[in-house]
Amino acid sequence: MTYQHLGVEEREEIQQGLWQKESIRSIAERLERSPASISREIRRNQTPIKEQYSPRLADIRAQVNRKSRGRKDRLKNETIRPVCRRTFEERLAARTGRRAHGNSRRRFDFARSDISIHRRPSASKRYRLDESEQRRSSTISETSAQKKRAKKGMRKGERIFKPKGPSIDDRPSIVDLRSRVGDWEGDTIASKNYGTGLNSLAERTSGLLLLTKPKAKTAEATREVVCRRLDGLPVHTLTINNGPENQEWRETEEMIKAPVYFAHPYCSGERGTNENTNGLVRWYEPKKTDFTQVSEEEIAAVEYALNTRPKKRLGYRTPLEVFTQGVALQC
Repeated sequence: MTYQHLGVEEREEIQQGLWQKESIRSIAERLERSPASISREIRRNQTPIKEQYSPRLADIRAQVNRKSRGRKDRLKNETIRPVCRRTFEERLAARTGRRAHGNSRRRFDFARSDISIHRRPSASKRYRLDESEQRRSSTISETSAQKKRAKKGMRKGERIFKPKGPSIDDRPSIVDLRSRVGDWEGDTIASKNYGTGLNSLAERTSGLLLLTKPKAKTAEATREVVCRRLDGLPVHTLTINNGPENQEWRETEEMIKAPVYFAHPYCSGERGTNENTNGLVRWYEPKKTDFTQVSEEEIAAVEYALNTRPKKRLGYRTPLEVFTQGVALQC
């Protein structure tokens, strides 16, 4: 049986039954309703002084409650909002390494947000503070602000081709165990208008991040950055994608003295550590960021923030701590 709310006519019948001293069960039987529903209706809508049931007032109250059912306004109290706003801005300023006021490009717009104080202040990812652009909706997931990708093999223009170099299938199985420090994954974080992006290198065991801005968007510049950042560090393998910036992989192998492997096309999950770390970088440098306008100091600050951030999978140690300990054990 489908449940239906009481109508104003039924409420008037309840009033008539109460005037005639009918029992609740008799009224419920006549209206073909449950006695509990009739009893609850009377108890909710009796006037506090004369304890009389008013069908018109009961119907108005029911309509008002129906409009607001299931919804709770968050942080709407003007007493608590200023405190919450300061808290969010302070945390966001500490996370991004920028001032929360002044010329900050990604200041948190608290007035437009319905984020609960119990949630993480991840607004830098979901809100573009460039006033010329339309802000994203607050209903977007906290950990993903991009469109859902189509299934593998169904995307328009997808091509299946062989890797440009040694395949990840030939990579030693010990790399999958994450039992040693020195297995790296590399990628490029795209910039606005196809400009020069950021080169990111992530160590699989510790999650240590090496974030660098190349001088140009070329394979030579990428090779120079990768070799310079890995110089002096333990390197057993390097896994990269099939992008054009990785064409000089043979020269990279010679300089880092370690084999280079290519993940399968359209299989970014094979470099999961790197891709996950890139997602964390986007918290600080959202998509459509022009990295030509971002200073080296800011990039270094983002790298340091992520390398000193405790992670659950590391036993709440930081990537820098795990990497340092791993290097000391291998020496």
